[in-house]
Amino acid sequence: MKSFSSSTREIPQTGEIPRHIAIIMDGNGRWAKKRYLPRVAGHKQGVETVRRVTRACSERGVEYLTLFAFSSENWRRPAEEVSTLKQLFMAALEQEAERLHRNKVRLKIIGDIAPFGARVVELARRAQELTSANSSLTLTIAANYGGRWDLMQALAKLVRSGPLPENGFTEDQLAPYLALNYAPEPDLFIRTGGEQRISNFLLWQLAYTELYFTPTLWPDFDAGQLDAAIDWYRERERRFGRTSEQLEKAKQDSNGRRRIA
Repeated sequence: MKSFSSSTREIPQTGEIPRHIAIIMDGNGRWAKKRYLPRVAGHKQGVETVRRVTRACSERGVEYLTLFAFSSENWRRPAEEVSTLKQLFMAALEQEAERLHRNKVRLKIIGDIAPFGARVVELARRAQELTSANSSLTLTIAANYGGRWDLMQALAKLVRSGPLPENGFTEDQLAPYLALNYAPEPDLFIRTGGEQRISNFLLWQLAYTELYFTPTLWPDFDAGQLDAAIDWYRERERRFGRTSEQLEKAKQDSNGRRRIA
């Protein structure tokens, strides 16, 4: 498995286009309420948005897209809505796997999906297996996922892997057990719907991610909104603990090396 460096241990390479975008897809229920529709209508429209945002990311050269579909705290929602979300998840796995495969998108599912039932677990296995060799974009769906759950399950696996080293475990030893161990840390985090929090999403991985919040409700989020977020990202100064002066010098040194080459 390819390993990716930690932003707290090494300075990652960055570019004009985020290599990895992570999104909390918020606002489906409010979108439906504004139109005097049941909440399920908002969730169904949200699935359409997933399709177009996935396509837009692929077209723009984004390599990894991670979507927060169902948090470990979403079980607290009304039972009817939870049931609807489970059914939509199952339907998406049944209907979208072939489409993703045709478009050379690799699908990954992270989170504890066992509570969704054996059928969902099997569909997730099949979809991931079908698309495993694809390389145009890696689409990750986080379902029954929580950042704290991720850290605890990774720590449990690490402890079971062998005796505790005399000086304790390191980041490098923990990283392979995190749910998103196959992807670099997100460059850009987007949350739609106007809330400004990360809601227990990718707590470890978002350490140095740029955080973008938009009032646009998820069903209304489109390629133009994605471009606005990427434009905002391009204006960010990603220092990773350095000063602006150090960053400017690093850029000058890099440009000088390119001219010599």
